[in-house]
Parts: sequence; structure tokens; C-alpha cells
Amino acid sequence: MKTMQKGFTLIELIVVIVILGILAATALPRFINVATDARIAAMNGIAGGLRSAVALAQSRYVATGNTAATTVNMGLAGAVQAVDVAAGTGIPAGTAAGIQAAMQATDGFAFACAAGVCTITQNGGPAACAVTYTGATGVVNTAAVTVANCGG
Repeated sequence: MKTMQKGFTLIELIVVIVILGILAATALPRFINVATDARIAAMNGIAGGLRSAVALAQSRYVATGNTAATTVNMGLAGAVQAVDVAAGTGIPAGTAAGIQAAMQATDGFAFACAAGVCTITQNGGPAACAVTYTGATGVVNTAAVTVANCGG
């Protein structure tokens, strides 16, 4: 009488385990880089927001027609949202009352402003992974947003 084999042999099980191990070893590094990529994307997003805030503040400044003003109202629907700007250019100042006020929503990011330059980092992220804003020129610098600075 013939008996039917049920289940897998030991060799088949070992082959499956080895294949799963190889797949895990090749896929795992790709998932580790996701956190770094997400941090870089978030920092590039805040840089885009900073550039937009500068453009909007300057547009609002020009629209008022007062080139001697040092503040501009960025509030909507009659709300007052004062932003400190440079007279003559309308570029937001490199201070909390300048560019940070122009940004309005900065949840998840930390602003450190000194001498007209703001350094923006992500809360909980590496300090080296930063975007800088210079109030005198309105330039947003993302040179420090690299894999080396934003990894880990």
C-alpha cells in the first residue's frame, strides 16, 4: 500500500527560509532610507514655504503702496497678522516677527533667528539638516539639506 506524503521536506523548508532571508537583506536598506528621504522632503517643503512667504509679503507690501512701511498685514478677512519687513523692498525680516510670522503655520519645525538670519530645523531631526533664511536678501538656502546631514 502506498502512503501519501504530507507537508514539506526539511530541504524545502530550508530553501524557503534562505530565499526569505536574501529578500529581507536586500529590501531592508531601502526601507531604512525612507526616513532620510522623508526628512529631506520635509525640509525642501519648508524651503518652498519660505520662498512663497517672501513673495506673498512682498506682493502685499507693494499692493499697499507705502514703500516706507516696516510692517505689512498678512491677515485674511480683516484679521491682523503683522509681519516685519524691510522698508523699500518688503522682504520679511530674519526674525520671529518677520519670516516666521509670514509663514503662519510652522508646526513640526523650530526657528532660531539671530542677526537677521533664521535657521530652520525639523523637530526631532538632526541639527545639521537645516534651511537658512537671510532677511537682508530674502534668500532661502538649502545647501545643508543633504543625505549626509539629514540621515540617521
